[in-house]
Amino acid sequence: MRSVSEMIEQHLKQIMQQSPDGVIEIQRNELADQFNCVPSQINYVISTRFTLEKGYIVESKRGGGGYVRIQKIVLHSHGTVLDYIFQNVGTHIDQNASEGLLYRLEEGGFVTTREAALMKAALDREVLTLKLPLRDEIRARMLKAMMICLLSK
Repeated sequence: MRSVSEMIEQHLKQIMQQSPDGVIEIQRNELADQFNCVPSQINYVISTRFTLEKGYIVESKRGGGGYVRIQKIVLHSHGTVLDYIFQNVGTHIDQNASEGLLYRLEEGGFVTTREAALMKAALDREVLTLKLPLRDEIRARMLKAMMICLLSK
């Protein structure tokens, strides 16, 4: 049985797929009523599953007419993906951010499930047994090198 968080995530992704521009606006309270949960559960799902690393821009307005706007960032080509990686990875990347990026690349069809799993395993903190910030620096270098190898034509 799926958790409420998973059901909310799937619901939001389904609505987003039906949106012609990849943007949805929701009201926390209405969604919480629909799923019979508290609005903080909606906040949790949005803040953990719709992050920039996973390819989403989230905009929030609080108050009576408040809403949450979620927009999927679409990457169209391998070159665009490489540009995105070099702009967002920088010189350091932590494990959560790297996993989010790999999830996004897999979801977008830029890497296979197997390639994503291999990269995730190689970038894991249990494998990169170095002290911070060196570990995050090495992870960023490795991630960039792997992406250049996979995505360059």
